[in-house]
Amino acid sequence: MDVFQAVLLLATFLCSLVAGLLFAFACVAMPGIAKLSDRGFIRAFQVIDGVIQNNQPLFMLVWVGSVVTLLVAAGLGLGQLDITGQLLLGSGTLSYIVGVQLPTAAINIPLNNRLQTLDPDALDDAAQQAARVAFELPWNRWNVIRSCFAGLTSALLLVLLFRL
Repeated sequence: MDVFQAVLLLATFLCSLVAGLLFAFACVAMPGIAKLSDRGFIRAFQVIDGVIQNNQPLFMLVWVGSVVTLLVAAGLGLGQLDITGQLLLGSGTLSYIVGVQLPTAAINIPLNNRLQTLDPDALDDAAQQAARVAFELPWNRWNVIRSCFAGLTSALLLVLLFRL
């Protein structure tokens, strides 16, 4: 196994872990906390997101590592892959950056940060409900989109690995 193959394997593994995380949020975490009251929902998401925002080391290693290893693999792959391999790797990289990382930075993180500023105990019922409505639907919509693109990325990278 050469350096490119090792980096591609690691990128595939890390991107797949991110895909699994996003999928688990879409299928388990968010539907689970959706059953809570508005106050409970806000508090639960704040606690979950707080773990991530406090730079949980393993999460950060996987999240940032997925981007770094994928970009390194893309750079190394340019000189080592045929046109089909380049298209698979390029499409996977584009899918991951545009479909996962960009919405995360532009939409999901700002929504998270707004929710983090709230004190649900200081809000009346109407304000709690309004905060939840402003957060939950767009966050979930974009998380499903991120999940789909992360899954696509993993599939493209796996196809590429099996071609090598």
